[in-house]
Amino acid sequence: MAALLLQMSPIGLVIALILLLRRPPVQAALAGVAGVLLLWGLGAAQPLSTAVSGAILQDTLILFLSTACVIVPGLAFVILVERAGAPQAIGAWVRELGWTPPMQVIFIVLGLAPLLEAMTGFGVSLIATVPLLMGLFSRQVGMKMALAGMVVMPWGTLGLATVIGALLAHVPAQELGSHSALVSAPVFLCLAAVALGLAGVRSVRAWLGLGLISLLFSTVLYSVNRWIGPEASGVLAGLAVAAVGLGISWARRGALVRWPQAAWPYLALLAVIIASRALFLLSGWDGLWVVHGANVSWKPLASPGLALLLVVLMMVGRQGAGFPWQALVTRARFPVATIFLFLLLSQVMVKAGFLVEAQRALQALSGVSLASTVSLLAGLAGYVTGSNVGGNTLVMPSIAALSTVHGPWLAAMVNSAAGHGALGSLSILSLIIGLAGANREEEHGLIRFGFALVLLNIVIVAATGVVLLYLSGAPA
Repeated sequence: MAALLLQMSPIGLVIALILLLRRPPVQAALAGVAGVLLLWGLGAAQPLSTAVSGAILQDTLILFLSTACVIVPGLAFVILVERAGAPQAIGAWVRELGWTPPMQVIFIVLGLAPLLEAMTGFGVSLIATVPLLMGLFSRQVGMKMALAGMVVMPWGTLGLATVIGALLAHVPAQELGSHSALVSAPVFLCLAAVALGLAGVRSVRAWLGLGLISLLFSTVLYSVNRWIGPEASGVLAGLAVAAVGLGISWARRGALVRWPQAAWPYLALLAVIIASRALFLLSGWDGLWVVHGANVSWKPLASPGLALLLVVLMMVGRQGAGFPWQALVTRARFPVATIFLFLLLSQVMVKAGFLVEAQRALQALSGVSLASTVSLLAGLAGYVTGSNVGGNTLVMPSIAALSTVHGPWLAAMVNSAAGHGALGSLSILSLIIGLAGANREEEHGLIRFGFALVLLNIVIVAATGVVLLYLSGAPA
């Protein structure tokens, strides 16, 4: 036990700095890296070696490049759509659709919010949904609904965390994505039900509609992950729900509400994503350039960052106001540095043998105990780091090292739990609080509500994981 606590102490240090001392994640990650390197030098794991150090640096760099090539153009896209007023225009567009209150809740929480968040990430969907929901319902209800609408975190930023998680777990991205869609399906239904309950909806018809729309969302998410990949899955799942909502609006009004001109970049990004995925699936060109590391590889041409970069260039050309380089550097430096440090921490712990005792402890578990432990660790990791990528980098390597045929299901539980844990993180909550102009009492209430959602998600993922492990033949 002493060896286990010593080897896991760098992660404990990160958690303590963020939760207890309230230090920024980048500082906590830096302290974690310093701590693990000090312990390695003192002999707490495998002996220092040039070969292991080279493998750590090589794989960290490849994982970082695959992440940064999505995060940086993603943030550039965010800055430009904010400058154009696109999220606000989408909010005004939704108000014109003439949906009933139950329809508004269902199609915002399972359609609009996931669609926008899957395209951009970084909580950008909240810019549209927070003012919209606060205008449709009371302030506190609107803020809580907006938080519940952040349900597609495992597929935010064009499925980036799922792709990185697949690299860390040594599982095909399509397999991890489709497994995660099954693990997360009950979460989507339950959080949408929470939002509907907050709205005070009691109609049986509305609840049946919620069940059908949740089934549609999960089915599309699973199918696209399985047959195309995680990059387009969140986008198309949200789009499928939104399309049903638009069809209902058209049937009621007899006319469609025109998509706002200011929001054209979202349509352009959707078109580029679908076109690029179709091209690569038919031609296989995305595999022409593969960057290999010691244990991971990266296909730059398959990166969703290319679609984001292309649309960013289109936006810069149309807006004609020059690119806001300073704003991009300001917004990107801390997230990019944090992700790099978390990736470095995870690679040192994996390759230097810091996870040996943790892996032995997990090997001794099975069934309910294994699913509960994995879900709790991943959920808390996502909550602490405020990022699905960060949560995956802390927990996924331990799962990858387990010698079990059920590794893909365990990896999916990590991916889902970390993503839904990041849902209620303080970074997301601070964005909602800022957008809503919440007072201190509202802030404390929202923080408690967010943490309750995180715990609920952990329980749901664990329960679903137990069922899926049982169906896949794992021992109880």
